[in-house]
Amino acid sequence: QVQYVESGGGLVQAGGSLSLTCVASGSTFRFNAIGWYRQAPGKQRELVAYIGAGGFTNYANSAKGRFTISRDNAKKTVYLQMNDLKPEDTAVYYCNHIDSASNPGSSWGQGTQVTVSS
Repeated sequence: QVQYVESGGGLVQAGGSLSLTCVASGSTFRFNAIGWYRQAPGKQRELVAYIGAGGFTNYANSAKGRFTISRDNAKKTVYLQMNDLKPEDTAVYYCNHIDSASNPGSSWGQGTQVTVSS
């Protein structure tokens, strides 16, 4: 079973930037679409951005123009560069693969906390 370890979160002021890192285990990483998700207190987990096996990217409207997802298959790593952060970006951020039915994998890592102060 593939596992993911997220890091890079922290406390930042509005308008600041953070770069998140997701390191995966397993041998199928290069074939998987990978998504960054986030869950704010009292809210459902939502998909923020994803990157396909071939490098195609897509973003939630809230992330467009501010976030950039990228991947390094040799390192089994996916990154999320977040710029112009807003208080509403405050959440725990997770990564996971996305299956052919657009569902995330069943196993989640511990996530990384992003807190944006106003």
